[in-house]
Formats: sequence, structure tokens, C-alpha cells
Amino acid sequence: MATKGTVSGVIANMVTLVVDGPVAQNEICYISTGGDRLMAEVIKVVGTHVYVQVFESTRGLKVGAEAEFTGHMLEVTLGPGMLSKNYDGLQNDLDKMDGVFLKRGQYTYPLDKGSKWNFVPLVKVGDKVEAASWLGRVEENFQPLKIMVPFTQKGVCTVKSIVDEGEYSLEDVVAVLTDEEGNDVHVNMIQKWPVKRAMTNYKEKPRPFKLLETGVRVIDTINPIVEGGTGFIPGPFGTGKTVLQHAISKQAEADIVIIAACGERANEVVEIFTEFPELVDPHTGRKLMERTIIIANTSNMPVAAREASVYTAMTIAEYYRSMGLKVLLMADSTSRWAQALREMSNRMEELPGPDAFPMDLSSIISNFYGRAGYVVLGNGETGSITFIGTVSPAGGNLKEPVTENTKKVARCFYALEQDRADKKRYPAVNPIDSYSKYIEYPEFEEYIKKHINGEWIGKVNEIKNRLQRGKEIAEQINILGDDGVPVEYHVTFWKSELIDFVILQQDAFDEIDAVTPMERQEDILNMIIDICHTEFEFDNFNEVMDYFKKMINVCKQMNYSKFKSEEYEGFRKQLQELIEERKA
Repeated sequence: MATKGTVSGVIANMVTLVVDGPVAQNEICYISTGGDRLMAEVIKVVGTHVYVQVFESTRGLKVGAEAEFTGHMLEVTLGPGMLSKNYDGLQNDLDKMDGVFLKRGQYTYPLDKGSKWNFVPLVKVGDKVEAASWLGRVEENFQPLKIMVPFTQKGVCTVKSIVDEGEYSLEDVVAVLTDEEGNDVHVNMIQKWPVKRAMTNYKEKPRPFKLLETGVRVIDTINPIVEGGTGFIPGPFGTGKTVLQHAISKQAEADIVIIAACGERANEVVEIFTEFPELVDPHTGRKLMERTIIIANTSNMPVAAREASVYTAMTIAEYYRSMGLKVLLMADSTSRWAQALREMSNRMEELPGPDAFPMDLSSIISNFYGRAGYVVLGNGETGSITFIGTVSPAGGNLKEPVTENTKKVARCFYALEQDRADKKRYPAVNPIDSYSKYIEYPEFEEYIKKHINGEWIGKVNEIKNRLQRGKEIAEQINILGDDGVPVEYHVTFWKSELIDFVILQQDAFDEIDAVTPMERQEDILNMIIDICHTEFEFDNFNEVMDYFKKMINVCKQMNYSKFKSEEYEGFRKQLQELIEERKA
């Protein structure tokens, strides 16, 4: 018999129930009020008193209302038909909803049970399989998806029967397995998995090392992220967090893109809904939306659902990783998720940590980030989840708890700076404060040596040193004036400005400059390093400024020209003549 409960207290989204039977942490229940059934999750159990967070508005909920427990945790329904869908944080299909606003107590099924899929078997009768083994393949939007043994299956099973290639619906049985105890297990195309539990259906999880090309130079050249890596983008409002995420999701080498808009303002989420279907995938020439899933939870939706939305997105990403696909997961913004945690923690009167965030914020963030990664599956294939979150620190303060705790776990840190944004230097990533820890990994060094060249990392470190030196000289010039420092100081400063204008800055609205392949990035880096190593002769600082402005102009024209085209080579020739003019 299902456990029943009665409402004994209501504090906004937190409801206290008195229950008549056993209840588990994170179990789902439905509270009945005014003809609606409100979905809620257990967050604390004290004897017969249970605290639940309701994923809906609790307006009108009275003491004495009845609740019924389901016996399972908050879970997602997984299967073919999820690509190009728009879901809310609880995986309700938003396109099936009526009206502008979500109606309270309205839940929709995330998949389309009526559609047929062309199933191609990958195993034969008598084969041994276990949880997450691939049984067959279906194709959705040109992506090869796998139908797998249920993730909850224990031990090794034998394939008793498998259907022939043909059209089947989601609920049709495609395989029958015999488990170790001789019981038959009927398998269809639908899987269910609790969102708070990580999927560990892989053989090993090595340290990621393959460079993930994003086409954004300030990331790929200066602070690279790897396939299966983690990164985060903190920055105050208006510094370009969302635009940078769009650029990465459009250009990065990923099979599936998942965007979790958790707690963002509605106008920003609408932007995602309107812009993403228009974006053209540079890898295939088709619409990017074909391989994208959007999980939307705007700031006017119930706070509790924000927390669910990031876990829903991660679980869907893990499902695709189990198929051997490369998944890119973007969360915007994890600060709103942390604020939801803070709100629930405060309502339960728990001991507050810094800035009233929960004491265990650090472990919650690290557990979540830890679910991303590069894995080797049971059959030797590999899959990955690359996770990039944004953080919106109040007032741009990068010392606040969410940024500080995310810094401990994310390997890449892309600090967006108000000053750079004000100067229209986009992407406004501060190259000195930002970092990538992957550049220090010996596995990554080996990969770069093999795929680019052995000098690459040394040159990148030299660029960073020159940017740091340029910043120090800019401060000296600011204090002492242009005449107060030697001419060679001006040369060093302008060499750092050259790096800034040519490598760091990129035009997202120009077809060519918006995305830079690695071959071109290598060419730009070598060209800039050669200029930095050249000794120039000048009589005064005005000559230095005029000369380098000309050089920056030629290099920027090169960035707008097609790689290795006649126009490109013409600008290279101009640059060479310009260098010869002042060479010492």
C-alpha cells in the first residue's frame, strides 16, 4: 500500500506532512488541493514528520490536505524522441502545454508514444549482456541512438529473443533477456532513471585529455577545455555570458547539445527559444536545434524546480553518453540554482554558511560537476559530457561563495570582466585571471604534441606572460605618464595589445572571424610570436603607437579574410613589409 500523508504546515514552497508509513529521502509525492495534484519531493524526514519541497505554487493549500507517496524518486523518462524538444525542469514537454503560462498541476509525457522508430538489432540470441549494453540502434535527426539494457538490471543476462529490423513504437518489446535467476526481462525503448543518482554504467573514467575545439580563440589557444572537461563562466550582467555560451554550443565538436536555463529571466530564455531554432550547425549545414535539447526553468517558475532542472539536464546527458556520444551541457546560471538551495535551506532553519548559503554547498556543487567526464564504456567505446556553467555573482563580486566553491571543482575558469566589456573587447574574458588546469596535464601535453606540435604549450605560456607584463606596464604608464617610461616599455605594452586585438578579440557577427579552426589558430599564434620576438627601433612613444596601430589593423583584416586565400596572403605580405620597415 502507498504511504499517505496529511499537510500540517505550509511555508511558501516547503510543506510539512504527517505520514502513516515509510518514506524515503528524495521520494516524490502528490498533494491534492482544489482539484490539482501538486508534485513535491521529500527533502527531510524526522520521525512521522516529512518536509517536502513543492515544484508548483502552493497558493490556496490548506492544513489537512492529503498527499500520496509514489515509492520512487524524481526521475526522467529516457528514449528516442527527445532531440529538439523544449522541456521544463521536471521534463514536461512545453510544446504540449496550453497558454503562455504553465497551469498548476499540469504534467505532460515527455516522449511521443505514437511515433515509430526504425530499429536495427546489434546483438543476437545467446549473447551475454549487462546493464547499459547496446541491444539495437535507431536514428533520430541523423544521430545514431542506442537502445540499451535497462540501467537498473543486475548481473549478466542472456539474450533470449531480439526483433528483426523494422518499425517499432516506444512501448513495443524489442528484446527479451533471461537474467541470472532464470526470469524473463522484457525490454522496450523507454528507460527511467532517478535524476539525483549518477549513472555509473561505464568501465572506467580516465582523466580527460582530448582538446575540445570551440572555435573561440581565447578558449582554444589561451585556456583550452577538453572533451569531458568542466568549466565555468562567471561575470556581472551584460558582459556576454549567454553570447559566449551560444558561440560554444554552436561551434564545439559535440554530437548532442543540452541547454539548461535554470532560473534565468524569461526574456533571456525566450531568446534561446527563438534564436536556437534559427542557428545553422556549421558541422552539418542543418539546423542546430536538430541535436539540441532545451530545459527551461525561468525565474518566475517555482524555485524548487530550478534544482530539479540542472539534475534533469545532467541525467539526460548521461543517457546520451552511455551511447558513446559526445555531449555538451551548458547551464545558465548555476547561481540561481544555488539561490534555490539557499531558500530551501533557510526555510528548514538549517545552520547557514557564508552569505546564508547551505553549509554543504561546496559538496553539492562538486558532486554535480563530478558527474561530467570522459568515460570508457563496457564495449570499449568512449563517451563524454563536457559541462560549462555560468555564474552570475551579485555586483560582479568573484569572491562570493558560489564562484569560490565552483572554482574548487571546475578545471577551467573563464572570468568575464566588466572593464573589457565596457571597452567593447569581446569575448570579455580576462586572459590573466582566467585559467585552464588541463594545460598542466601530461596526457594533454602528449595529445597536443601529437595533434598540433611540441612547441604549442610553451608558446601559449609565453603569450600569457607577455599579457601580464603588458598589464604591469600599462599601470606604470598610467601613473608616470607616457614620457615617464622608456620607449622599450611602450614596445612591450603594444606587443601585448597586439596579442589582445588579434588573438583574444573575436567578432561573433562575422562569418569568418566568428569561428577559428585549430589550424588557423596555430598560424595566428606563430605569426604573433614571431612579431613579439622581433626587435624594433623607435625614437619616441608616438612612433610606437602609430606603428603598432597599423600592424593591428592589418592583422584584423587578416582575421576577416578566408584562411590562405589570395586576400589573406596579400595582408600577410603587407604585414611582412611593415615588419621590415622598423626591424632593428
